[in-house]
Amino acid sequence: MRLRALLETDALGLRLLGGEDELDRTVRGVMTTDLRDPSRYLSGGELVLTGMAWRKEPADSEPFVRILASAGVAALAAGEAEFGAVPEDLVAACTQHRLPLFAVNERVAFATITEHVVRQVSGERAGDLAAVVDRHRRLMTSGPAGGGPDVVLDLLGSDLDLRAWVLSPTGRPIAGSGGAGSALPPPVCAALAAEHLAASRTGRRGPHRVAVGGGGTTYSLFPIRSSGRGTGTAAARDVRETVLSDWFLAVEADAGDWPEERLDLLQGVTQLIAVERDRRDAARTVRRRLAQEVLELVQTGAAPAEIAARLRVAAPVLLPGLGAAPHWQVVVARVEWEGGDIEGGPVAQSLLEEILVDPHAAGPEPSDRIAVAHTGDEAIALVPLPAVAADQEGAEPGLLADSLLETVRDPLSGGLDGDGRLTLGVSASVHSAEGLRGALEEARHARRVAAARPGRVCAAGHQELASHVLLLPFVPDDVRRAFTARLLDPLRDYDRRHRAELIPTLEAFLDSDGSWTRCATRLHLHVNTLRYRVGRIEQLTGRDLSRLEDKLDFFLALRMS
Repeated sequence: MRLRALLETDALGLRLLGGEDELDRTVRGVMTTDLRDPSRYLSGGELVLTGMAWRKEPADSEPFVRILASAGVAALAAGEAEFGAVPEDLVAACTQHRLPLFAVNERVAFATITEHVVRQVSGERAGDLAAVVDRHRRLMTSGPAGGGPDVVLDLLGSDLDLRAWVLSPTGRPIAGSGGAGSALPPPVCAALAAEHLAASRTGRRGPHRVAVGGGGTTYSLFPIRSSGRGTGTAAARDVRETVLSDWFLAVEADAGDWPEERLDLLQGVTQLIAVERDRRDAARTVRRRLAQEVLELVQTGAAPAEIAARLRVAAPVLLPGLGAAPHWQVVVARVEWEGGDIEGGPVAQSLLEEILVDPHAAGPEPSDRIAVAHTGDEAIALVPLPAVAADQEGAEPGLLADSLLETVRDPLSGGLDGDGRLTLGVSASVHSAEGLRGALEEARHARRVAAARPGRVCAAGHQELASHVLLLPFVPDDVRRAFTARLLDPLRDYDRRHRAELIPTLEAFLDSDGSWTRCATRLHLHVNTLRYRVGRIEQLTGRDLSRLEDKLDFFLALRMS
């Protein structure tokens, strides 16, 4: 029951002295006490009745109220028989600690209030339990087989007035209650996914409560673990093996004060949705098998005709209705963890399937027109693309490395934080079986380039393989450190001692292709000031920035630092 209902019951004779904004608090029980410290008998949610025998002087009020507030009681009701009126110091203490305060008329016995609260709370608990049983029955008959996760979430909305969404680990919306109009904004989805992944990595039991968005809306996040990974020996597996693939349920509510019955109901909802997750995973089996077969043919050096035959089988499955033979693109991903004996291939496979899914495809579900296999710690995706007509000169079909990670980098960084990395490489598109082997090697090289970059989530595309950056990942670490130290340490030391900006000046000068005018404009400097700084750089390093060789050395040193 709510505090507001107590205030509206005339027979109880309660007057509100403070805490009008808190009248929607839930009362779960009642307790009468005159102890100075009743905390050991409090569990939270009680209406505390007191005759104030504990109060010997005004200074006693604040410690007593602080103890009640810390214990999470719903409100305090003070009898007026002892002092004739509730003392102002008690009113001030309740206001300070945001604890609602009622005055109890001396003609009303505490037993009357106690009997009323116990009767109301007991009746509501019995009704809640009956409702939970009924909801479980309805959910079981309206689960994924009866319409998918949306039906389950609509029941939460109609029966419990809860708005809820199912999101992927990258924040992609999978299902939601209330139709398209209640969809979460993409930034909120990404923020919730990041919070979910970070909380799951701690191993804490859900739900995880977070506040996101400009208004600080509170959401409770419930992990959704597939039935094959949530019970038995699978439950003992390292959380890092599943954290990047498990869905989660986001409920727009604070579950911190929910009764056990409601928490149990939400856990049942996650189990129903897990069935749908398993169904979708099973639907990917054919695509995974096709990718595995093609990968084995490519890696064993099979004849192009044999690979082409397998691709002809794969094309209708992955790109139905396509009239012409598609182009193909290869994406390679690797998930690596520091320490521990965790097989990264299956983790990378699930994650790559999630990253490559097309959220804009028509139909009730996002398109899964990709096939992902894994070998060792590596996942390899075979992505079909509509063929580009020969007269479309300069067309560049397919996926771009940076755009793949644009919306998922922040959430995944949360899931990998501390000891994990995701690196990804993307090949150019090829239009025949003969080009598939080269595309695989190209994607692997691009992934190595990405691995040489800082950050938890990095990607590189085939366009970068024609650049000098292709060479950098293969330079030994000790050589890289010695090379950059010899060229840049003198400049860093000078900047530190004199608060100069020689390193930024050097970067801007090289980015301006050695143009004094463009560089000075970019840095908002007079050309003479720029010439002085460049002269100081040359003096400290013994190099000549008019020479191409020295410019290139500085350029590479900055890239490797």
